[in-house]
Amino acid sequence: MRTARTPASAARGGGAMYELYRAASRAAAPAALLWRRLRGLEHPSRWPERLGRPSVARPRPGSPLVWFHAVSLGEGMAALPVVRHCARLHPGLPILLTTTTLSSFEVMEDLLPDGVIYQFAPLDCPDAIESFVGYWKPSLIFLMESELWPNLILSAAEKGIAVVLLNARMSLKSFNRWSLPLGLQLVSLMLSKLSLVIPLSTIQAVRFQLLHAPPQIIHFAGDLKYAVGDIDAGEKAVAAIEDLQQQFSNRPVWMAASIHKGEDEIILRVHDELIRMYPDLLLILVPRHPQDIKNVSQTLKKQKVNFVLRSTREVMSSNTSIYVVDTLGELRMLYRVTPIAVIGGSFLPGLAGHNISEAAAVGCAVMTGPHVGHFYHMLVEMWQINPFAVKQVKGEYELLEALKQLLGDSRALEACQRAAKDAFSIMSDGVVNRVWNLVRKFTIGSDTWDSLSRTG
Repeated sequence: MRTARTPASAARGGGAMYELYRAASRAAAPAALLWRRLRGLEHPSRWPERLGRPSVARPRPGSPLVWFHAVSLGEGMAALPVVRHCARLHPGLPILLTTTTLSSFEVMEDLLPDGVIYQFAPLDCPDAIESFVGYWKPSLIFLMESELWPNLILSAAEKGIAVVLLNARMSLKSFNRWSLPLGLQLVSLMLSKLSLVIPLSTIQAVRFQLLHAPPQIIHFAGDLKYAVGDIDAGEKAVAAIEDLQQQFSNRPVWMAASIHKGEDEIILRVHDELIRMYPDLLLILVPRHPQDIKNVSQTLKKQKVNFVLRSTREVMSSNTSIYVVDTLGELRMLYRVTPIAVIGGSFLPGLAGHNISEAAAVGCAVMTGPHVGHFYHMLVEMWQINPFAVKQVKGEYELLEALKQLLGDSRALEACQRAAKDAFSIMSDGVVNRVWNLVRKFTIGSDTWDSLSRTG
C-alpha cells in the first residue's frame, strides 16, 4: 500500500529538487533571455535589469525596503492599491515594484506614487536573484497571485526576509502539475517558507493546503482586483474622457474590452447586426494584445468599415462605426465613457476571462462570455449581491440578444448599471485595510516589521 507523503517529508525531499532546479535555471537563463530579446519581449535598453543589474540607485542604503513583485499589468494593477496604502502609511519607506512585461512597464510607471521605484524583475536564476536581492536588500517581499519562484523564495528565506503571497491563486493546470511527486516536493518546500498567503477564494485556499501550505498562514481578506476600481482618474484621464464624450455626440455606445484574437470576429459580427437596428451605434473595440491591432485594421479595411485608430488622434465623425483603441493603459478611462462593457478573453475555449470589477466600479452594464477561469468567483460574489450585476452569456447569439435588450430599453440598462456599481461598492469595501491588517499581524514581532513601523 502506498503511503501518502506528509508535508514535512515532502518539504525535506524538496531540498534535492531545489538543487536540480537551481542548476537547470542557471544553465537555461542566458538562452531564455536571448530568446525573449530576439522576439522583442524585453526592453531594448533595460533588459540587464532581468539579470539583477539595477538601473537606479537604492535610496537610503541600510534602511528597510519593501519589494512588490507582479508578473504583468493585471497583477501590477491589483498590487497598486496596496503599494499606495503602504506609501501613505510610511512616507519615508523605500518601495520597489517589479514586473516582467513591456506592457506593464509602459503603464505602471505613470501610476506609481512619487518615490516608488520601478524595475524589471530578475529572472528566477540563482545569479540574477542573488544580485538583485543583494543590491536592494528588501526587508519584506510581496508576491502577487501565482508568482511562486523557487530561487526567489528560498533565497529570501535563507536571508530571513519575510515573503507574503497576495491575491494568491493557482490554476487547475498548475495545481495538477505541482501535485506530481517531484513537483510536490519543491512546492511544499517553497510554501513552507512563506509568512502569509491571502487566497482569492476558498477553492484557492484548498489547493494551497493540498500542496502543503501550512494552514496557519492562510487567511482571507478579499480580492484586491476589486480595489483597482477605486483608483481615481487623473487630470489627463479626465481631459480624455471629456474629449471622447464630445466626439460621441450622444450616440449610443458599447465597448468590447480585452478582446483576444478570434474574439474580434464575434464582436464584429455582433456589431454588424446591431447597426442594422441602430445605424448610429458606435463600438469601442479594445484588443487585448497590441500585435492583434494590425489584423483587426486589415479586416475592417477589407469590410469597408469606417473606423478610427485612437493612436492617430483623428476626430471621429458621425460616420465612424468603430473606434479601435491601439494605445496602452487607457482601459479604466474608457470604461467611464461607455454605458455597456463586454469583457473579452471569455468567448473562446482556452481563454480564462479578465477583471470585470473596473467596468463595474464606474457603473457599466457588464457582460462576459462563458470562459472566465478563476474570475468565476468574482461573478458569483457579485450575483449574490444582485443577479443583474453582471450578465454571463453562452456565446455570440446570447450576446447579440442581450445587447439588443440593453440598447433598446433604457430602464433595463440603468438597472444593470446600478446593480454593477452597487455590487462593486460592497465587494471593494475595506479590502486593502484587511490585507494590511493581516500583513501587520503575521509579520509583527519580527525585526522586519519593527523596522518598517519605525520608518513610518
